[in-house]
Amino acid sequence: MKTQALQVELADRSYPIHFESPREVLARQIGHLRDAGHGLAAIVDQGLLEAQPTLLADLGLQPEECLALPAGEPTKATEPFSRSLSFLADRALNRDSVLFALGGGVIGDLAGFVAASYLRGISFHQVPTTLLAMVDSSVGGKTGINLPEGKNLVGAFWQPEAVYIDTTILQTLPAREFAAGMAEVIKYGLLADAELFNELERLDTLHSGSPELAQMIRRCCAIKARVVAEDEKETAASGGRALLNLGHTFAHAIENVAGYGDYLHGEAVAIGLHLAAILSVELGHIKAREISRISDLLQRYELPVRLKQNLPVEDLMEAMRRDKKNRSGQLRFVTLQKIGQAVTSDGIDPTQITRIWEEASAKA
Repeated sequence: MKTQALQVELADRSYPIHFESPREVLARQIGHLRDAGHGLAAIVDQGLLEAQPTLLADLGLQPEECLALPAGEPTKATEPFSRSLSFLADRALNRDSVLFALGGGVIGDLAGFVAASYLRGISFHQVPTTLLAMVDSSVGGKTGINLPEGKNLVGAFWQPEAVYIDTTILQTLPAREFAAGMAEVIKYGLLADAELFNELERLDTLHSGSPELAQMIRRCCAIKARVVAEDEKETAASGGRALLNLGHTFAHAIENVAGYGDYLHGEAVAIGLHLAAILSVELGHIKAREISRISDLLQRYELPVRLKQNLPVEDLMEAMRRDKKNRSGQLRFVTLQKIGQAVTSDGIDPTQITRIWEEASAKA
């Protein structure tokens, strides 16, 4: 079955998400840009080049046009960011040049921020090659890097010209990376699509060859495209784009305190979803039995729902205090009203969160 393209509706900055023959569509686009005299460059996941050795040639990119960087959160940092900018400058790229991001969420976030920053902004295209990037980070224009003090503390809203989602590339994705992407798929069911969550429960497990996978990726992208169109820069007083961060306040704290790279982002999100469900029960929003439904589905993909080792609770709380979603010095969380509906919850008592962390750590 064909998977129809989606449009992210942002007035004159709207752009398509290609699902049907994305590799061919992208190769044609690169050819048109080259013929028109545009300078081209790509930031590429080094592991992707090893797993897909013909990819650059298939797309019409030259090796000298590509900067290969390792995957993993350590690459979302100031030194790789600076190196990427220098790569573009060394190639004497100008404002008419176009940058391509080929990789997972780390490469996409970094390359997007490079594009937003170089010469005060050049065009870029997202080519996500992990499940997590396909369903989440490649869409919506959030770009950035981490600081030692916290995740995604530096960045810009910079929308791509297009997104190209080729699910066949997932056939070489390591199983752990695929599972990490499923945490984000489950997140979308929890926050906005109860039937998607129910379908995931009914299925055994999805894998790269599952016939249902392409349509499920499209459903996640459709949810994100709708939310981004309504609240592009996360300025809504409540709800809005912040809802896409369900589980992420916990997750970002885990990544920061554990050290970027100890947990894959999706693994930290899985724990965050579990803890967000516990908080939702304590706030009286959902029934306690829903916690088991959520954790059972996450664990079906061998995702963690508790910390792998104890982390200092005060350090976790301090990381949360630096979270971008906080307002007026108060902790702000995304919680569940029910499966398929999320809300932003402000003014949460820090002692309540401390207790949730202590329980998560004690059982690690």
